Amino acid sequence: MTELVDLADVRAARELLTGVTRTTPLEPSRPLSAALAGPVWLKCENMQRAGSYKVRGAYVRISRLSAQEREQGVVAASAGNHAQGVALAAGLVGTHATVFMPVNAPLPKVAATKGYGARIELVGNTVDESLVAAQTFAERTGAVFIHPFDHPDVIAGQGTVALEILEQCPEVRTIITGVGGGGLISGMAVAAKALRPDVRIIGVQAASAAAFPPSLAAGEPVRLPAFATIADGIAVGRPGEITFSHVRTLVDEMVTVSEEDISRALLMLLERGKQVVEPAGAVGVAALLAGVVQVDTPTVAVLSGGNIDPLLMMRVIEHGLAAAGRYLRVTVRCSDRPGQLALLLTEIAGHRANVVDVEHQRANPHLRLGEVEVALSVETRGVEHSDTLISALRASGYQVVLTTEA
Repeated sequence: MTELVDLADVRAARELLTGVTRTTPLEPSRPLSAALAGPVWLKCENMQRAGSYKVRGAYVRISRLSAQEREQGVVAASAGNHAQGVALAAGLVGTHATVFMPVNAPLPKVAATKGYGARIELVGNTVDESLVAAQTFAERTGAVFIHPFDHPDVIAGQGTVALEILEQCPEVRTIITGVGGGGLISGMAVAAKALRPDVRIIGVQAASAAAFPPSLAAGEPVRLPAFATIADGIAVGRPGEITFSHVRTLVDEMVTVSEEDISRALLMLLERGKQVVEPAGAVGVAALLAGVVQVDTPTVAVLSGGNIDPLLMMRVIEHGLAAAGRYLRVTVRCSDRPGQLALLLTEIAGHRANVVDVEHQRANPHLRLGEVEVALSVETRGVEHSDTLISALRASGYQVVLTTEA
């Protein structure tokens, strides 16, 4: 059996990180506290240096390299956060870094990693493919491979997040966080279970990229045949050997959330929490909002990163609004008579809904003669308001089809 990291390892990592990483704030969440009828706090690792917790493990790993290893340089693979953590840590330690990233890695993360001084190689469509390329590079050049999660030093560094949580919220009963390869939850579970065995540790994965549930069921790491999620930071196809042992031994529960759940969480964090969080950083909050897990409060949800592509943020906000019933895409069929479009828009306005855009279509071959199709994007105040608007339009004789029904 793989030997587990222990509390002494995490405390030693914290000593190394003194003056390097920030003690990130623990912020109360009023919406979540109201929903769970008890205190819920957000551990804001999105405010950490380089925008995520990843610098903790990367720095611990790289700072322990020998002078000869530092001379050879380091190499890593990542969709973005580990890349930035390694690049920053390498610069602080005084070595050079090469980072392999998927070809579709978010451009802001690529630019930020370059900004920290790393050399970038875009290889593969997934982090797993980039990992293979990085390991091959390490074998060819002698550079030290810095694994994003499956190394004791990395796990110990990530575990320092839990030490801070226990100091900031001594009464905590549940800690919930997103899970990709398992480095963060492994380290946090080591620290939390050693100091407070009663604290429940819950992991959350995106349902469309969840490798841990089948792995735990099989009793060994299992590779997913395919996976895709907006939460690119936790899109990992197979748990690590070391992290799997930690999760199986120390983590109390592993749950999954949908893409819609993640979108809703991001929207809530932005609107109500004033927190800019990337999709992977919001999955813990998504699980709480969606009610897929029962927790004892006080609960701490880790916002593991804030490095989100602005273009993705725009799409996610729109998706979140739609998932919350506040953004409708509908197609309305009506008679092609002068003034008909004005009547339709007037009726929508009469229900205090805001039309964002309109597309008038006469050339659809499925339309009957004298019929027109109007595609609308409409802002509403929520699910009830949306349902009322659709019912009113249908009652007025319009054929209304939601985009999801088309």
